[in-house]
Amino acid sequence: MEKIQAYQRPDGSVGIRNHVAILPTVSCANGVVSMIASAVPEAVPLYHGHGCGRGGSDLVLHARTLQNLAKNPNIAALLIIGLGCEIISPEGLQIVASLAKKPVQTLVIQKEGGTRKTAEKGIAIVKKLLEEASLIKRVTLPLSSITVGLECGGSDAFSGLTANPSVGIASDWVVDNGGTVILTETTEMIGTNHILKRRASCEEVAQRIDGIITETDATAQKLLGALAKLSIAPGNMDGGMSSIREKSLGCIVKAGNRPITQVVEYGEIPAQKGVVIMNGPGYDTESMTGVAASGAQLILFTTGRGQPLGFPIVPVIKIASNDVLYESMKDDMDVNAGAVLEGRTISEVGGEIISLIKRVIGGELTKAETNGQNGIVCMYTQYTAF
Repeated sequence: MEKIQAYQRPDGSVGIRNHVAILPTVSCANGVVSMIASAVPEAVPLYHGHGCGRGGSDLVLHARTLQNLAKNPNIAALLIIGLGCEIISPEGLQIVASLAKKPVQTLVIQKEGGTRKTAEKGIAIVKKLLEEASLIKRVTLPLSSITVGLECGGSDAFSGLTANPSVGIASDWVVDNGGTVILTETTEMIGTNHILKRRASCEEVAQRIDGIITETDATAQKLLGALAKLSIAPGNMDGGMSSIREKSLGCIVKAGNRPITQVVEYGEIPAQKGVVIMNGPGYDTESMTGVAASGAQLILFTTGRGQPLGFPIVPVIKIASNDVLYESMKDDMDVNAGAVLEGRTISEVGGEIISLIKRVIGGELTKAETNGQNGIVCMYTQYTAF
């Protein structure tokens, strides 16, 4: 089994980055988080637009997402900033992070005397947390502790021929070494029920796969009617795609060929190793948030049109599906899978991705990290799932 150099966390999880994060419980606290992050740029702000004004299933989803983001093993320590009257309480998030054995502190703006006083206190806390985190060193650990999120964004007609199958080679390598890969974007699995069900590890998983895809397809039919089969982005069509099924057939090959062991909900941490499907939306920023909350320490992101966005606490490897994109956006693309069209094999490009995964796990920065393309925490709701 492959070994890696990474950070062992007190709860037994493994991080490949050693971030001190600043997490607002509600969007009203983003201003204070920004003031702290501006004063201490080594810290990572997790801006989002939620935390209040929701109920029912949306509240459950948003609470789970923020709680599990706080537990992501790439976070060494955490400062929570609350307002004081929001639905998702800062005290609740602190309890979750504490149970994950992370150093965590909480400030509530209404209790601290307002924005500036909270920011001043937060700056001092974050500096102290950074000092403590700097003492944590990488150690030798098994690759089996790694979870990799799989993502498409701005796909084109070549994505399913070059970039996605190359990622599939890397996915098989991760799983064969005892690790986990998370395939998501249920909207981009429509029409592939029969293929994915055959890969299920048991009948229960097969039925779960069929259920989430069928439900998503039904929602698309309800919202879009006759246009449901064409429910792809304008950029996808400009890139040569003709239908959602064509996009789906290309999407699912990112997950390689190994058995699917579990289906989880958005932002839910898997209990099984291997290939896991996360029931989630196709919008890139929402999808990346979900896999990060599900515990992914790394994301492989294929693109044919050129999507440069990363994620605040998780390194994102960008894989171009064609030469034209790679050459025009070299500062944003980490791997040129378009080389498959020029004579390289999918296995060779897959091997290049595997080599880069090892280096990124060991600390090498991705292009998104270098460019400060850190993105935001973007959670979907029942109104924006499509």
